[in-house]
Amino acid sequence: MKQHTFAIITTAMALLVMGGCAGNDAVVAKDPAAATLNTDQTGKSSDGAKKPKTITNAIVAIVNDDIITLYDVNKEAQTAVSEAAKKAALDDAARINIRRTALDRLIEKKLTEQKIKELSIRVSEEEIRQAIDDVRKQNNIPSQDALVAALAGQGLSFDQYRSQLQEQIEKLKLVSMEVRAKVQVGETEMRDYYTANLPKYTEEESFRARHIFFKTGVKATPNEIQSSKTTAMAVLADARGGKDFAELAKKFSEDPAARKDGGDLGSFKKGDMQPDLEKTIISLKPGEISDLVSTPIGFHIIKLETRVAGTTKTFESLKSDIEEILYRKKSEERFTQWAKDLRGKASVEIRVLEGFL
Repeated sequence: MKQHTFAIITTAMALLVMGGCAGNDAVVAKDPAAATLNTDQTGKSSDGAKKPKTITNAIVAIVNDDIITLYDVNKEAQTAVSEAAKKAALDDAARINIRRTALDRLIEKKLTEQKIKELSIRVSEEEIRQAIDDVRKQNNIPSQDALVAALAGQGLSFDQYRSQLQEQIEKLKLVSMEVRAKVQVGETEMRDYYTANLPKYTEEESFRARHIFFKTGVKATPNEIQSSKTTAMAVLADARGGKDFAELAKKFSEDPAARKDGGDLGSFKKGDMQPDLEKTIISLKPGEISDLVSTPIGFHIIKLETRVAGTTKTFESLKSDIEEILYRKKSEERFTQWAKDLRGKASVEIRVLEGFL
């Protein structure tokens, strides 16, 4: 069965779930003994020698009134450790760095959960049901049973996934209340962005042409080159005399593709063709046939079929897209500051465990 990845997290939410602002105001306590919940208390190895205590769980952070344990951190870091270990052997320092990043995410998560509770944010059964339906549609999953089977393939039960969705929706509501609803994008900002990015919204001039090719090659003798040129000049005269260019290409061109499609080169823009041919094509008017063009591999006769002038999309046609770009950018910036302020106002105590954090 095809594996599906399910997510309804917006860009701002991705920052909330995945990112973390390390607060400068956190209290750091280097006191593993006080933090320890469970340790290996044997104290001796089988031969009677002393061995260091192994910390199996401990309080590593207190976020306002909530605690984060070493077990929580190891669980959060598990995936990152596994992925990093696939690329290279991990030393203790690398593992500690991964755990510290995981701890930072957990602190942000705790603060978010506390804020959700403070603001009495609730998610209704209907909202969860709609979210599940949206996930099924986005992933082309035909039924509830198929969704359950797909989740099982990822090691998740339906209840676990439902709980994850509920948490995500709560966080989306929080971001909407605290960040996105307070972001405004003005007309002047949008027009300034449009002007600054005008090249991105401008279509380059395009061309459509046909050619007839007479092959010589680098090893051709002077007589062979002259023979090809004589034939090419005769065909050029026929083309300029009114004979069908496509039919001439099918009959005389030594380009196999040109024999099939009448020498059609398709549509292209400046920089798409080899310089010698492009220079000639750009100089032609629609319907005009070039002089003989000599290249290292042979002679070409070119006819310009159409020339489409470059156009620039109007501000009005792009206004909604630009508004969304600026809205998203400002939301991310505001969210980063909001998360930093949230942590700055919180009581966060981090307990460093030697060899672990």
